[in-house]
Amino acid sequence: MQRLFMSGSLAGAFVAVFASGVLAPVTVEGASLAGSSGAKLIPHRAVYDMKLGDKDDSSGIASLTGRMVYEFSGNACDGYSVNFRFVTRFQNNDGGSQVTDLQTTSFEEPETDSYQFLTKTFVDQELVEESRGTAKSGADKKTIKLKEPSEKSLEIGKEVLFPTEHLLSILKAGEDGVPFIAADIYDGAETGEKVYSTTSVIGAKKTSKIKADAKGPDAPLAGLNYWPVTVAYFDPEEEDTAGEVMPVYQLSFWLFQNGVSGRLTLDYGDFTIKGKMASLEIFDETDCPQE
Repeated sequence: MQRLFMSGSLAGAFVAVFASGVLAPVTVEGASLAGSSGAKLIPHRAVYDMKLGDKDDSSGIASLTGRMVYEFSGNACDGYSVNFRFVTRFQNNDGGSQVTDLQTTSFEEPETDSYQFLTKTFVDQELVEESRGTAKSGADKKTIKLKEPSEKSLEIGKEVLFPTEHLLSILKAGEDGVPFIAADIYDGAETGEKVYSTTSVIGAKKTSKIKADAKGPDAPLAGLNYWPVTVAYFDPEEEDTAGEVMPVYQLSFWLFQNGVSGRLTLDYGDFTIKGKMASLEIFDETDCPQE
């Protein structure tokens, strides 16, 4: 049950478009946190109730429940902070149960100069995995300095995106009507040494049908535009017997113009997890200083 994120993001639309060969992937070189994408991300705290969706008998999972909390703050000038927690309790077909608790905090500085991260995974309250470090952009590469699980330095390509860069790139593609993008992502998860390849399918822009006087948790999203998005995450080191790289997981969601996500689905192949918004709090915005 590794990498249950929103990293994080899953399925049909991606497979259909990719297999058709009609659309060539657009490789994303990056999007400035200072707002070159035209998007304005709002500070917010979203809570999602998670439950088991479709599953195959081979999954071994009898039931699953959980909660995801995503808190996003900052602005395009000072940088963005993310606090994320995803707790799941699942029971297998033999009656055994397990609680997995994934906790992540990160900060991206303006103009993508640096990225700081701390990720911890607990299983039944025991710490089983931790990564902590920083990544900084240079002229032709990004350098990562890890503190956990061990001290080491490594280099990744300049074109590799950090999470908020990726989010801005998807929003920009949606606004520009680009339906398919490919990007390499680094979020510092697991051992802090992996770069994941992603492909994103972005549906046509829609307008929320939530009424202005709605009382539900997603009421603040009334009248906003959004895009149905599916992101597939690949580990380049994992190939099947035919030499093909299969998705580690896929994430489907509605991405609203302000950066808030709704209608989550995590697809791990033999089972899915569905996320429904339980609450949404919009924080006060802090604007960039006027020059």
